[in-house]
Amino acid sequence: MVRLRRFVEISRVTGRYRLDDLLPEQARHPVLATLLRLNPWRLNASDGPRGERLRRALEELGPVFIKFGQMLSTRRDLLPEDIADELAKLQDQVPPFDASEAVAIIEAALGDSVDVIFERFDREPLASASVAQVHTARTREGREVVAKVIRPGIEAVIRKDLALLEMLARGLERWFRDGRRLRPVEVVQDYRHTILDELDLAREAANASQLRRNFADGSLVYVPEVFWDYTRRDVMVMERIRGIPVTDLDTLRAKNVDLKVLGERGVEIFFTQVFRDSFFHADMHPGNIFVDATDPADPRYIAIDCAIIGSLSEDDQYYLARNLLAIFRRDYREVAQLHVECGWVPAHTRVQDFEAAMRAVCEPVFERPIAEISFGQMLIYLFRTAARFDMEVQPSLVLLQKTLLNIEGLGRQLYPQLNLWDTAMPFLEKWVSERYSPQTLVKRLQHHAPAWLEQLPQLPEVVLDNLQGQRERQQRLEQQLAVEKAARENARRDARRRNLAIAACLAAAALATPDLRNLLGGLPTLSWMLLGAAAVLAWPRPQP
Repeated sequence: MVRLRRFVEISRVTGRYRLDDLLPEQARHPVLATLLRLNPWRLNASDGPRGERLRRALEELGPVFIKFGQMLSTRRDLLPEDIADELAKLQDQVPPFDASEAVAIIEAALGDSVDVIFERFDREPLASASVAQVHTARTREGREVVAKVIRPGIEAVIRKDLALLEMLARGLERWFRDGRRLRPVEVVQDYRHTILDELDLAREAANASQLRRNFADGSLVYVPEVFWDYTRRDVMVMERIRGIPVTDLDTLRAKNVDLKVLGERGVEIFFTQVFRDSFFHADMHPGNIFVDATDPADPRYIAIDCAIIGSLSEDDQYYLARNLLAIFRRDYREVAQLHVECGWVPAHTRVQDFEAAMRAVCEPVFERPIAEISFGQMLIYLFRTAARFDMEVQPSLVLLQKTLLNIEGLGRQLYPQLNLWDTAMPFLEKWVSERYSPQTLVKRLQHHAPAWLEQLPQLPEVVLDNLQGQRERQQRLEQQLAVEKAARENARRDARRRNLAIAACLAAAALATPDLRNLLGGLPTLSWMLLGAAAVLAWPRPQP
């Protein structure tokens, strides 16, 4: 019933804001278009520009939909300008909730009045987003801080939307041809963990502290300090930063910030997080990124809102790096082999066919000027092509794909001539070479040596246990084979008895029909035929 009510609510918002008008012509299936036009809530449809209607609809539907709008807002190369401008407001201009509710949440979490806890607490929110809003304050020690507060009642809304998404995902997996390959249920389940974790500000604070340590030198990106004494599940207090919003290009240009350096460093930060640290900020929309322009020739990023963090296994890192390098080098054979080797496409895939498909997708793109090549779109084309070979969606890579699209969209916005290929390729080549350098191998051996030494005294016992286990497995196998052999012998005996019984019946029938020679016109009589069949059935067969 809850899912049905939420579905009706989505239908109401869709009709009220006439969202079907935003569908491209090729996506307007006649049946779907008719159903949307018959939506009763269109009768009281809201007026206004299409971008504003879309933004207001997403705001009304809640955080899951707002997050989707935030992601879209970073890809101005894929959206009309009016829609992109409106969706950008979802990054930090979502309507706030009442300040009294924020104060009540903070006081309940920290156990005292905000006027006692802080020297100053500003009731007017500094910013408001889909899951939380932020208030400025000053601690008793004189530090300027911001207090982030979870929206009241937001978890119940999110769980309703997740339940609906899971229902839709199961339907997609069951009823659509590509449903199982896309693995929508796993994707939604991963998203469930991601967005529910975002509601735990103590977890976000831990993520921020880790990211701050990873970039301790502060040359590429600065992460504000967390104040743990004031941080709980529903409240997080951290250092207030002063920076220029990364989308405020007019201010950046007025301060003579080197936008080329800024764009390239964004790419470098992304690949550093993914491959060096395997710990990457996975919510890199512009509302979470600022620029320190103290030195315009050497600008530095400031990252906030570390609620969504992604990581990759060593295997995923390795295969992803080699795939990217192979694409950069136009080595489509290696791309195909890597997809098979890492299990992203079935093992029976013909490498030469996959190689040809990759070449057909990539070559026309590479013939364009480098500034016009979108790496994010290239990945989309590659995944679409791989779908023909039953490539399954890798849930572990979904956050990575989303983040890469965000980063490239942001980089193109800062510096349209950004050459992601030239920026990324040296980094990947260096990472792959360092991964298998003697120094790295020695470090990995040193890292694992204590565990190996700890297990060394148990090695003889482990070997004996393995040998004993192998003997037991061999005994079980021999017993199973003996049982199967006995079953086959019993089956043969039963078949032999049936054949002898049938042969006896045939022989009796042959003896009972001695006068059929004349009826058959000189051919072998039926009697001889029946006796021959009886002999064949009764003749002993060689044992296998």
